[in-house]
Amino acid sequence: MGSEEKTTPKMIRGEAGYVLEDVPHLIDYLPDLPTYPNPLQDNPAYSVVKQYFVDIDDTVAQKIVVHKSSPRGMHFRRAGPRQRVYFESDEVHACIVTCGGLCPGLNTVIREIVCGLYDMYGVHKVLGIEGGYKGFYSSNTTNLTPKSVNDIHKRGGTILGTSRGGHDTLKIVDSIEDRGINQVYIIGGDGTQKGASVIFEEIQKRGLKVAVAGIPKTIDNDIAVIDQSFGFDTAVEEAQRAINAAHVEAESVENGIGVVKLMGRYSGFIAMYATLASRDVDCCLIPELPFRLEGKGELLEFIEKRLKENGHMVIVVAEGAGQVLTAESMRSVDHQDASGNKLLLDVGLWLSQKIKDHFTRNKKMHINLKYIDPTYMIRAIPSNASDNIYCTLLAHSAMHGAMAGYTGFTVGPVNGRHAYIPFHRITGVQNKVVITDRMWARLLSSTNQPSFLSSRDVEDAKKEEEPPTQQLLDGEKEKQHQDNPNKKAAAA
Repeated sequence: MGSEEKTTPKMIRGEAGYVLEDVPHLIDYLPDLPTYPNPLQDNPAYSVVKQYFVDIDDTVAQKIVVHKSSPRGMHFRRAGPRQRVYFESDEVHACIVTCGGLCPGLNTVIREIVCGLYDMYGVHKVLGIEGGYKGFYSSNTTNLTPKSVNDIHKRGGTILGTSRGGHDTLKIVDSIEDRGINQVYIIGGDGTQKGASVIFEEIQKRGLKVAVAGIPKTIDNDIAVIDQSFGFDTAVEEAQRAINAAHVEAESVENGIGVVKLMGRYSGFIAMYATLASRDVDCCLIPELPFRLEGKGELLEFIEKRLKENGHMVIVVAEGAGQVLTAESMRSVDHQDASGNKLLLDVGLWLSQKIKDHFTRNKKMHINLKYIDPTYMIRAIPSNASDNIYCTLLAHSAMHGAMAGYTGFTVGPVNGRHAYIPFHRITGVQNKVVITDRMWARLLSSTNQPSFLSSRDVEDAKKEEEPPTQQLLDGEKEKQHQDNPNKKAAAA
């Protein structure tokens, strides 16, 4: 992969527990760079905006709800255009690359970076890197203009193509240097952002004036810190079509069961939100929820009970749910894909077969089961209206940050305000459904399914909800527990 050297996090500490975790800037290693007036001040579209430049000291709080006696918590630098920029328009030679799996909205982000650089900053040199990270040194590039990207947001997938893993960081940075590229926009998920971080480290090591900006992408919504990832809204909306089809199939026959498998390798957000939106689902199973098949109050008994009550039922299962059970029953071995993600067994097919076997063995009732897997249909569609708007904001935030000289960062909304976030904060941990909070309780209330949780499961889930130590000042956590030994962090 290349250089393994790590940049020390930029921490600014203030009174009452205030901590700003800043992102790198070009002047950290190129201190004599000149600055220029932001071209936006002469842009007629922005002339009517009262305050279109973000104050240099503006920050965004990671947590809104805090205890009166607790530290104020972590802040991030607010995204947006600055009064001074570190690139002249004619000097900018930008490139865009997309990596990892498909997700609704990829083409929208590409379009808005290209159009934003052209229309806001007068940048006319934007390259598209084809085929993911490897494309820097093994594929052709394409010149991107507002005209060439005009309609791409209406299509699914990515016009640049994509790939997973297996790239050479040193060759990538060599290509960036040889081509004279000085702004790199990287769109991808957890593995892609890790790669972007290593690319930034190598660029910094070489002392290049190159801004590296990440746009986080995962349809599963499992990226930490940010409110929501792009494409998630579209995925939940499209998942409704599969759930509705399963419901129609199930209620049209005697003892009909519709099983729908949705995305969610490690986090069950799509399954949870699609279930809440649908109101036709009787049971939702996600990776964060341990469940068992056999026994009193467990899944198979609940299915029998619901069929007797309603004559049909719909089950939504996230792809990463029940992997311990599937591995035990199929004696699987641990494999990974090119991105380093664990290859999962098809829990939908496995669960469907277990349900069929149960009712065949017990001969209590005849069932009609239909299994639906809409995964690739959902991934491949264009983004909906709300995701299109969101992708525009992400693209603009990344572009404003790069022009202002920030680098080694990713962008995203934190409590509704877009911020610049260091790479390590979104690649270190994954965002997961908290099965002890009110949103999951709403789902249980909607489906009337059992929680499937033992008292030990609940305690383990509560421990995972504890805020990480790095969000507090040194020694502040110990002091907090000494002053308030029985007080836990506020619920979100």
